[in-house]
Amino acid sequence: MLNKNVLIGTVGYHLLSNHSVGPILLPQIRSIPWDGSVTVEEMNWGPIAIVQYFQSLKKPFDRVIFLVAIERPERNIGDISVFQWMGYLPFEKQIQACIGDAATGVISIENLLVIGEHFKIWPEEVFLVDVEPGAEQSGEHLTAEVDAKIPEILRILKDLEHKPTTSLASKKLRGDTLFDKSL
Repeated sequence: MLNKNVLIGTVGYHLLSNHSVGPILLPQIRSIPWDGSVTVEEMNWGPIAIVQYFQSLKKPFDRVIFLVAIERPERNIGDISVFQWMGYLPFEKQIQACIGDAATGVISIENLLVIGEHFKIWPEEVFLVDVEPGAEQSGEHLTAEVDAKIPEILRILKDLEHKPTTSLASKKLRGDTLFDKSL
């Protein structure tokens, strides 16, 4: 993976305890001695601005890794899943809903993935390191369950920087299956 251009981005609101795992860990992630060409960014500045950023790059990213916290069924607080983004777009009405949400300032990895896919900015290798946050609650700090997982989260990010795609055991995530079609 050396000599590849890698982005590690955190996505999530601030001050929402476990839902803020990315913003909370951002200083630690930035302090890691990354190999190769790694950029670490907070990616909360809106999907359209992020699309423009990607479109302006002189050297595109070869791999993008997002650290997120999304409530998912049948996981315990602090459980970590690694997803590989496979692309595909949802139906047109859902794409427009994602763009509408983005225009109003909603921070959502789903919106970012779909809008990025719509504008064809993603490289072939996009991964989500997804930490189960549990129920949304306000707060500046992580709960003990998620705090205990910090070393594992950082190790996974470091592993994703290096490993070839074929060796990554991850779940697949597709844009055409992210949303309820009853919109």
